[in-house]
Amino acid sequence: MTTPADTRTAADIPAAPRAPLLRAAARHSGCRCAALCLASTSATAANLILPFALGRALDLLLTDPEGARATRWVLVCTALVLLLAMLDAGETVLGATTNARVTAWLRRRLVGHVLSAGPRTVSRFGAGDLVARLVGNAAQAGTAPATAAALLAALAAPAGAIVALWLVDPRLAAVFLGGAPVLTLLLRALARDSSRCAARYQEAQGRIAGGLAEAIGGFRTIAAGGTADREAARILRPLPELSREGRLMWRVQGRAAARAVTVAPLLQIGVLAVAGVLLVHHQLSVGDLLAASRYTVLATGVGVLVGQLSGLVRARAAARRLAELLTEPATPYGTLHMPPGQGRLELRGVTVRRGGRPVLDGIDLTVPGGGTLAVVGRSGSGKSLLAAVAGRLADPDDGEVRLDGVPLSALSRDALRGAVGHAFERPALLGETIADTIALGVRAASVDRVRDAARTARADAFVRRLPEGYATRCTDAPLSGGEVQRLGLARAFAHGGRLLILDDALSSLDTVTEHHIAEALFRPSPGSSRLIIAHRASTAARADRVAWLEGGRLRALGPHAELWRGAEYRALFGAGGAAPEQCPKGSPGAAGTEGDESDAFGAAGPASEGGPS
Repeated sequence: MTTPADTRTAADIPAAPRAPLLRAAARHSGCRCAALCLASTSATAANLILPFALGRALDLLLTDPEGARATRWVLVCTALVLLLAMLDAGETVLGATTNARVTAWLRRRLVGHVLSAGPRTVSRFGAGDLVARLVGNAAQAGTAPATAAALLAALAAPAGAIVALWLVDPRLAAVFLGGAPVLTLLLRALARDSSRCAARYQEAQGRIAGGLAEAIGGFRTIAAGGTADREAARILRPLPELSREGRLMWRVQGRAAARAVTVAPLLQIGVLAVAGVLLVHHQLSVGDLLAASRYTVLATGVGVLVGQLSGLVRARAAARRLAELLTEPATPYGTLHMPPGQGRLELRGVTVRRGGRPVLDGIDLTVPGGGTLAVVGRSGSGKSLLAAVAGRLADPDDGEVRLDGVPLSALSRDALRGAVGHAFERPALLGETIADTIALGVRAASVDRVRDAARTARADAFVRRLPEGYATRCTDAPLSGGEVQRLGLARAFAHGGRLLILDDALSSLDTVTEHHIAEALFRPSPGSSRLIIAHRASTAARADRVAWLEGGRLRALGPHAELWRGAEYRALFGAGGAAPEQCPKGSPGAAGTEGDESDAFGAAGPASEGGPS
């Protein structure tokens, strides 16, 4: 299972990182946002001119229905209506495309940052919550620039309508402004309450997504244990909270809209009452009364403001959750290139802490150039973390890792990834086709190298049997666990390098296939060293030396034949009985466990279905 996600909530994270992210998103689509703002403002201006034009046309039609001036004003009104329709269509298109572009930009930037930061981000947030943020929250935050641009126009409409009321008659504007503070307080309360609800709602979504991702990763265990119902209940445990926050969010918005709807008609009635009195006393014309009624509707258009403001609040809450991802720093790289060497790996006083406790504690190890080191130990002893540190998939809290005398942290990314190859227990098949996934690397491997690597990994035969051979799409390839592992090994072989790290990459192979791959893997190879996480005695027996980890410390280091004499070491592989007198590579300790296929943890298997041991 994945490691527990960071338990901090959005409220615990400073809001500062959110603003630069939204500003950068707005700059990315600055031209479109400007065009959208221009279209929205133009539509607002047309809406403000239309009541005046309608009033003038009505007055002229009442006084001179056959006159040319009345006809001209009617045509002006018609042109304004057509212009409003065109601007509305333009706003719709610009808003949708701006949202899509900003969302895509946010996802590219954040996915790149997550990949640069590496496994620390998954450890802190959890895989499911990461997906929820990069998919759902990015889409919500992507609406912020367009919403802000539209909000400016939505605010301009009431302000312009009040000014227009003042021009019609200052007394009408004064009546309206008497109730305006109430509307302002309603909108302020809406923004405050909606922000809290939206943040809690999104956090509950993230917890559900995290639980679902964990369950998908361990679906075999769930199916075998018959615990699907209990897992479903566990995953959906935050659902009542999600429902509660969702209903609360709608109640907040509904309450604000209801209050606004109560206040707005009172303001409209007040303005129209005063306008009616002025009309009776011949201080306003019928056209002015029509214009005043429409301006009052525009000035009290709180419904539009509520919708825009609620959208902006949700977008800002989502941006806060995205900004949390940026607080996890990306892995820094140096500028050095690899000097000439044979692949000598050195771990000097390496200590790694997780949750305040040391998982690796003061490890000192050396793998000579061209040599092979097998790392063994019980589950939780830190083997996979040691492999990650050796290839700089994780950095030590204390100590240093060197390759041919150069600290890994001082190497450039291309130099490091070109020098170190990895193969994992569950390799990810990245790329469109099988050939792509084998060739994947800093520099794509050639076709010939891909085929040679596949043959070394004993993958060429089954790949050729696929519908389109090496051109078969990864998503269409029916592969077993062992076949997927062989493709991961082929990818590591295709890129070579001075150091090859195998993190339990042979665990799903049958005995015959493992034997053939081991023949190539353990063949003397000057200029290339190997570090192998081993769960089988047969694998450890072939290595030059074995490092035995226990509780994050190095308990013993030596040839497998010497360590095999100890009963506790033999117990790692599920082998009991007295130690044999002699145990050269492959016999008798290796043979004793190769036949029964026991691993480093006996019948329990090499590791649980979730993460590194």
